[in-house]
Amino acid sequence: MFKKKKFASINNYTKASTNFDKSTMVECPKCKTAILKKEVRNNLNVCTSCDYHFRLNVRERIKSFLDDGIIKEFDSGIFSADPLDFPGYKEKLESAKLKSGLNDAIITGEGKIGGFPVVVAVMGFEFFAGTMGSVVGERIVRAIKRAKELEVPLIIFSTSGGARMQESIFSLMQMAKTSAAIGEFNDSGGLYISIITDQTFGGVSASFAMLGDYIFAEPHAVFGFAGRRVSEQVIQQKLPSDFQTAEFYLEHGQIDGIIHRKGLKEKIIDIIDLHINSKWNDIE
Repeated sequence: MFKKKKFASINNYTKASTNFDKSTMVECPKCKTAILKKEVRNNLNVCTSCDYHFRLNVRERIKSFLDDGIIKEFDSGIFSADPLDFPGYKEKLESAKLKSGLNDAIITGEGKIGGFPVVVAVMGFEFFAGTMGSVVGERIVRAIKRAKELEVPLIIFSTSGGARMQESIFSLMQMAKTSAAIGEFNDSGGLYISIITDQTFGGVSASFAMLGDYIFAEPHAVFGFAGRRVSEQVIQQKLPSDFQTAEFYLEHGQIDGIIHRKGLKEKIIDIIDLHINSKWNDIE
């Protein structure tokens, strides 16, 4: 009597199976399932088995979030300089541009979501690990001012390895610069929604990323000021396994919610709609 052969579905390959085509498939870092890249892309770069959120690059983020994926980009002509003549910095910038297709770690512009006009700033980890230098800070400040002038909501997607050390104090100055601009925007009655994605550290998390009227994060996004290893060395203690995850911060009241990527657009539309209706009711 012959036993029936068991064939694994293409969606159920595991790490033990190393024969899948890496040009067409990707392994989920969390559940180790191998999935067709096409299926992952069609699922907003979310694992179809365990809901792990793969990183989105800037263009993918814009396409999935804004109506028709259209953004009217501004300030794209601002480029990073090398104020300290840091060894190798210019070469690294050129390499980052070629690899990412970006000229710095952020894109800012105007768009619509659910028909509502907004100003968005989208950071990209694919450019120099999303580090914040003078250009990132300047573009964010200009985006804030544009949102204030147009009287529309401001939405910032954060992902960053922190301040860009090659620009030293010029980079660190962006923390105060962006925070002050957010303060002015808040005083004017503007709505600022901060969305934190994996991973966001250093000066970005210690400034504008945590200053939103609403602060949301994607599931299991890791963020904070210093990394886990540094924190443990400083306090000489072992930290909880979920330390610095979105779930940890929500439990401790540091963020307003965790939103699955598939429901993000709808949630933000609801919030904007609520605020606009409240504003008109106040005027009446």
